[in-house]
Amino acid sequence: AAPAAAPAAARTFPFARIAGQDQLKLALLLNVVDPGIGGVLAMGDRGTGKSVAVRALVELLPDIEVVEGDAFNSSPSDTRLMGPEALAAKRAGRELRVRSVRTPLVELPLGATEDRVCGTIDIEAALQEGKKAYEPGLLAKANRGILYVDEVNLLDDSLVDVVLDSAAGGTNTVEREGVSITHPARFVMVGSGNPGEGEMRPQLLDRFGCSVEIKTLEDPEARLRMVLDRIAYDTDPEGFLASVQGEQDELKLKIVAARERLPRVAIARDLRLKIAEVCSALGIEGLRGDIVVNRVAKALVAWEGREEVTAADVEKVVGMCLGHRMRKDPLDPIDGGFKVMVAFRRVFGADGEEEAPTLAPEAAAGPSEEEEAEGQQQDQRAGLKPGQWRGL
Repeated sequence: AAPAAAPAAARTFPFARIAGQDQLKLALLLNVVDPGIGGVLAMGDRGTGKSVAVRALVELLPDIEVVEGDAFNSSPSDTRLMGPEALAAKRAGRELRVRSVRTPLVELPLGATEDRVCGTIDIEAALQEGKKAYEPGLLAKANRGILYVDEVNLLDDSLVDVVLDSAAGGTNTVEREGVSITHPARFVMVGSGNPGEGEMRPQLLDRFGCSVEIKTLEDPEARLRMVLDRIAYDTDPEGFLASVQGEQDELKLKIVAARERLPRVAIARDLRLKIAEVCSALGIEGLRGDIVVNRVAKALVAWEGREEVTAADVEKVVGMCLGHRMRKDPLDPIDGGFKVMVAFRRVFGADGEEEAPTLAPEAAAGPSEEEEAEGQQQDQRAGLKPGQWRGL
């Protein structure tokens, strides 16, 4: 029998009705289509729906089959996703009892310790039974699900490093007081935060597959629509969820179809070579950027119902894959995402959707003295410092 739907009190605002955060929604969806992408980092203004989007995403994911009574959400069939006890039972030929559960969403609090995250020795078993036993941590609970860290830029760097290591390797190894255990820890890592409260080290930024910048909605119509939807949801959660169930079901089916289509998606060698050229031109350190762009482009094509990656697909995702991997110069006002797009258009040329912007001859010659003086006066009236970049 199918599991009963979660009550409205345990559910959150529907993903389909989150307005304006298209890049964040796309990055999250592509990561659940291909969990190997490496997760999402969402940095931006307060109150823009970052946490709501992550919690709402779980409502769209299909249930998973787990071994009953297992603390690691072990798969009953895939040995790579089995905890130690389930794996031993499988190899011994014992029958594994199976049940369906919702895809887990585990939230990592800021005050968590390394023992709570990775797991530690079970003190109760040690005192009552006199034996060494392992007590699973949050990484075990997040296996085959989503691990969400709000205010990730305020979390201790060593703790973030441990979590990202497990996310990249797919396993967690614990050595505690004579207890040695390795268990699967395959999850989609999602972090969010406000950059005004602190920056992250470049080494940690590079470990996230995608990064998106979240801004407050400026379009009055979109703001009003979001406010009215939120008021309607708070007033009558059951009624509002029922009214958008069709949109939610459509997204659920699309995720399942994209996962099935993903292995058939192809990307030409010429495109792969140009992606490598873009990364090289930008001075991206290591090869994570190259790998992520390839995987995200394929996930996008699968999501859109196609099986061949084009230059236009790469253009849609290259900014979120490489922008946070750029070397940051505090004196350089130009956004990393803009530099990525300039490099993309130089390498791809006419293959992309649009050419790199060019200057007219009179503009290339530079402004006259009168125009420069007038521009400085306009800058002062606009609150800009002399020479500050005013955009294109």
